[in-house]
Amino acid sequence: MARINDIEISAAGELLDEASLRQRAYGELLRQRAQQLGLLAAEDPAPEQGVMSEAASRAIEALIERELTGPEPDEAACRRHFEANSRRFAHGERLQLRHILFAVTPGVDVALLRQRAEAQLIALRADEPAAFGAAARNLSNCPSGATGGQLGWTTEPDCAPEFAREVFGRTEIGVLPRLVHSRFGLHIVAIDAREPGRLPAFEAVREAVAQQMRQQLQLSSLRQYLQTLVAAAHVEGIALDRADSPLVQ
Repeated sequence: MARINDIEISAAGELLDEASLRQRAYGELLRQRAQQLGLLAAEDPAPEQGVMSEAASRAIEALIERELTGPEPDEAACRRHFEANSRRFAHGERLQLRHILFAVTPGVDVALLRQRAEAQLIALRADEPAAFGAAARNLSNCPSGATGGQLGWTTEPDCAPEFAREVFGRTEIGVLPRLVHSRFGLHIVAIDAREPGRLPAFEAVREAVAQQMRQQLQLSSLRQYLQTLVAAAHVEGIALDRADSPLVQ
């Protein structure tokens, strides 16, 4: 059982993987901080099975906007970011993909599923290329398993956004060294070929570059902010990164 300042975030017997439990813990830290700052009523109910009230969700958004507003990226910084990450702004990139899906379904033990997928990933990276097709036919929960996991030539709009972010705009070829997570489950992915997309002029994507930089800066600030909240909190049943000293008063 895990608690944040004596508020339970997981019930006895509830099976949660580490990432889900961490997500609940950080959400509860932010909810309680919103209450401390008067952005959320003190009587707001604690989340049930990780689901918080609409008022709490809105209060957390307001908290993040208030506490984590950073400097606006300037023109020079945006140009440097564009030049260093130009592939991510290309249009029309295509990948020839294969995958093996380990589906997350109701009642599945996610920790055991991940262990199984990771073990298979290690084996495939050390095996002959032909082994991927056989593993897909035997293990994949996707209909493509019948054809060795073949997805054919695929563009970014063809994929779930969280899957696309992990495979497009990169240079990797072959079996990826990591599992790719999506709403459907865990994927072992092999990229057989890449066709680069068309690179736009910087001026055409200036706002998209700036928005990506804002998101990255906010994410970095949020990580640091959460560490200060952890340092000031009483945390039970889960290990969370914390700042060296509690900076949040």
